[in-house]
Amino acid sequence: MQRILLVEDDHSISEMVDHYLTKEGFGIVHAFDGEEGIRLFQQDSYDLVLLDIMLPKLNGMDFLKIIREKSNIPVLMISAKDGDVDKALGLGFGADDYIAKPFSMIELTARVKAAIRRATQYSAEEPAVNKVIRIHQLAIDIDNVSVLKNGEPLQLTSTEWQLLCLFASNPKKVFTKEQIYRSVWNEEYFDDQNIINVHMRRLREKIEDDPSSPQYIKTLWGIGYKLGEF
Repeated sequence: MQRILLVEDDHSISEMVDHYLTKEGFGIVHAFDGEEGIRLFQQDSYDLVLLDIMLPKLNGMDFLKIIREKSNIPVLMISAKDGDVDKALGLGFGADDYIAKPFSMIELTARVKAAIRRATQYSAEEPAVNKVIRIHQLAIDIDNVSVLKNGEPLQLTSTEWQLLCLFASNPKKVFTKEQIYRSVWNEEYFDDQNIINVHMRRLREKIEDDPSSPQYIKTLWGIGYKLGEF
């Protein structure tokens, strides 16, 4: 059974999410403040963290910074604030996805399953002959799910890995944001460009020498993105 750590101080929302996700086959562990959430996270293992931004004792952003120091577990943030600033802030700290209150349980379940699926694909190792894609200073080991830059390992989240593999495996293809979303998130695209923009920025911060002037993943303004040529 896949286990979810739900960190939400609103008991009615917590009970509603628990009821629905339990019926979907997930095991739910509750925390009602940030400090309790950290304690539970450190005591056990989970497949995903469902994390509210506004929490007592330790807010969601600080919670996320703490767990990102040691873990790439998928994190889906939830909040009553639906502004672009909140989305960018949450994803910029390392969240994998974002959903705003009030949300439908069908949408929440779909996002939870998609985040866990991406993380599972990211961590899976196949006993095949190693396929390593080399692009300038990067060595992308597809089978062992690892990336080296100048021989040093890079720590990518599952979404960042999927983005990098998409471009590295299609070196001459230009991807629109809709194509990227469908390929990486495996969901219908509803013009939520901010999620793609933030993940792309975080990936560039890790692989580029100068993220403000990217060479590995180029932006084609008004069109999309493509792998750079070296």
